[in-house]
Amino acid sequence: MIVLIPAYEPDGRLLALVDDLRTAEPDVHLLVVDDGSGPAYRPLFDTVLAAGGEVLVHHRNQGKGAALKTGFRHALRHRPGEDIVCADSDGQHSVVDILRVADRVRRGDSLLLGARQFARAVPARSRIGNSATRTLFRLATGRNLQDTQTGLRGYSAVLLPWLLSVPGDRFEYELDVLLQAARRGMAIAEVEIATIYLEHNASSHFRPLVDSLRVYAPLLRFLLSSFAAFLVDTAALLALQAVTGDLLVSVVGARALSSSVNFAVNRRLVFGGSCSRGSSGAAGLRYALLVGALLGANYTVLLALSGTGLPLLAAKLITEALLVGVSYLAQRHLVFRCAGQAPATRDDPAVAPRPRRPSVTGVRTADSDRLTGTYR
Repeated sequence: MIVLIPAYEPDGRLLALVDDLRTAEPDVHLLVVDDGSGPAYRPLFDTVLAAGGEVLVHHRNQGKGAALKTGFRHALRHRPGEDIVCADSDGQHSVVDILRVADRVRRGDSLLLGARQFARAVPARSRIGNSATRTLFRLATGRNLQDTQTGLRGYSAVLLPWLLSVPGDRFEYELDVLLQAARRGMAIAEVEIATIYLEHNASSHFRPLVDSLRVYAPLLRFLLSSFAAFLVDTAALLALQAVTGDLLVSVVGARALSSSVNFAVNRRLVFGGSCSRGSSGAAGLRYALLVGALLGANYTVLLALSGTGLPLLAAKLITEALLVGVSYLAQRHLVFRCAGQAPATRDDPAVAPRPRRPSVTGVRTADSDRLTGTYR
């Protein structure tokens, strides 16, 4: 079992975590990624080495997602077949909880989250942020998870190639992992852990505005795309209605124009990546069927609202607000679904665990991958 700890400008809490893990479970391999902390932090990472850990080095800060991928890639190359538990370096995860997650992964959970309970003692920023992400995640995937932002996660070894394919290099990476896992139908398990915030989470490098935008980017892209399509659709609807005076003709014509724009944008920018590489024709056909269904619903609601005396523009706004969530879920799960099977699990007979490799110690060496250096 590998415990992977990405670290950027850590303090003594990283050393305490390393010492406690070494004491509690000497056989665990500690893999720490120094994500560009700089020369001032070299003595601290040397202490990690002296305690028996392994340290990989980025000479510039690349982000938490990049640091995790560096650890995953290193594990695949040098310790194949070993499961991984990811933990943060700031003291928020207790050794007891880290080992509980490790035990659950050993016993068969391929993707396991250490879920915190967000009570009143939790800083408001963290409580509100997690609540918002949890709600958006449920709307986007239909999955109800307690803690979508936890950094304590367990992954079976067979998931590592897939984890390296998930886009993202910073804080958004961990949410994208969950979004893609849900889209692929993978099981996501949770185990309750202690909720620890030291000094009101003052050591966190999370930037509320910039990194929140990164985390919410998949959902924000869809909302912006939908808004653009709504503007096109509304303008065309009003123009056609003024010219023809026929609501049905206006609705159909406006939707034909806006749906073409929406499909192109969503395929390339919103649902792009490893989960949308299937046939463009097949996706187009599924999208056309969805447009037909939404068109019927759109016309029905518009007709009903207009019959109450509401102006057409007001009726249009209400109708689109009612249907945007349906459109998002249908496109994510039906139109731009992954064109393949979920990653293999440990129960797949074609996947055989490989033997453990001994720990490597010694002097700093070069690494030909994206790393600029490695302490071992």
